[in-house]
Amino acid sequence: MTDAVPGPDSQARSAGETPTPPKMGLELQEGVRVPRRQVFSWALWDWGTQPFNTVILTFVFTALYLTTEAFLDPAVAALGKDDPAYQHGLAELSSGVGLWNTLAGLLILFLAPVLGQRADATGRRKAWLAGGTAGMVLCMLALWFVEADPAYFVLGAALIGLGSVLNEIAGVNYNAMMVSVATPRTVGKVSGLGWGLGYVGGILALLFVVIANGAEWWGMPTDNGLAFRVIAVGCALWALAFAWPILAFVPELPPTKGRATVGFFASYVVLFHDIKGLWHTSRRTFWFLLASAVFRDGLSGVFAFGAIIGGVSFGFSADQVIIFGIAANLVAGASTVLVGFADDRFGPRSVILSTLSVIVVAGLAVVFLRDLGPVVYWVGGLILSACVGPAQAASRSYLARVAPAGKESEIFGLYATTGRATSWMSSALWTITIAATGATIWGTLGIVAVVLIGLVMMWFVREAPLADAGTTAEPTGDRSVA
Repeated sequence: MTDAVPGPDSQARSAGETPTPPKMGLELQEGVRVPRRQVFSWALWDWGTQPFNTVILTFVFTALYLTTEAFLDPAVAALGKDDPAYQHGLAELSSGVGLWNTLAGLLILFLAPVLGQRADATGRRKAWLAGGTAGMVLCMLALWFVEADPAYFVLGAALIGLGSVLNEIAGVNYNAMMVSVATPRTVGKVSGLGWGLGYVGGILALLFVVIANGAEWWGMPTDNGLAFRVIAVGCALWALAFAWPILAFVPELPPTKGRATVGFFASYVVLFHDIKGLWHTSRRTFWFLLASAVFRDGLSGVFAFGAIIGGVSFGFSADQVIIFGIAANLVAGASTVLVGFADDRFGPRSVILSTLSVIVVAGLAVVFLRDLGPVVYWVGGLILSACVGPAQAASRSYLARVAPAGKESEIFGLYATTGRATSWMSSALWTITIAATGATIWGTLGIVAVVLIGLVMMWFVREAPLADAGTTAEPTGDRSVA
């Protein structure tokens, strides 16, 4: 990649020589002793912020509140569930959530790479991480004001969309900081640990919702969506309680040497030259960014819209959706941690290709076998859950292996153009498919199509470099995971 100030590689290209490949950030970590406290402090950010994705975006606030009859026109709601107008109204709410997620994804597309680049140049990744996390927390707190009335639907959908953007901006720098707590021999396990703890955090948050609902909210009134609004505030407090250790205990990566800080709009010019330089010096990274921009968006769509499909298309009750969410996160967390070891052994590309293939088959089965009833959603949904986490963790591991030293936040900023949360591609196909058919279940095909395209693209991407199995083992006691 080129810097704002032309370096030897740019001079070599001018002279017609083959540019020297940049040194990868993980290469600088070879043999480094990483304290366990730093690794778990890093991974706790996933634990602390996961309830936004699990509870707010996927299984509870959006699926059981924002896309239910509470936000239908009262005249339409009075028609009953069997009326076509009622079902069409619910589909419009699902489509509306998809629209706001699409807008959020486009904002991530334009902001994340440039903000990541600026974090690299200034060495202030922690500041961007803290700011994005704080903004997401404020969005969850503001959901308190989303009352059960159609007039508040746009406010709720917009806050969730904005929270997704801020979560992704924070996640760019969180992912970049993984390089400071992993080595080439452990990056797969470290990435899997973060994702796995995130899913466990999501499980505990969902369990709290189940317990509170079973206790009838300890006598608290639940009209006007009060229970869901309290849940949103609880998720915000959870993030505040657990997301801070990364700021206290994980070391900041130094600023990129030789890179001048430029104005915001000038950053797009620098970004263009950096992408051009990436093509010349690290083409494998370039192609992976393109492939992952597609399949990760499909992975985001699986979790973002999965609960809506269960509630609307398979008739799951609120309790059933939450129980499924707990099971899905449990399966995803366990599979992600375990597959992290396979990542370090066989390589992240093999993990990605295998899991994406299973997701395509399971997604199609959920659509075309839906007449068999809820068992299809249970089996297919849990299979999907078991594959989404490992694919995401392996994707992050792959990029960490090929990210040039000093460019981690910018590279992960490019990686975040479609983001961990729902971005524009799957959201758009979800919205368009439902609008064309008038039925929520067919939106699944839009998500499957995105995953399939990404799978085909990933097939042509070469494997990331793995640690030399013949090198001397690292010292005992300095590793992040056993």
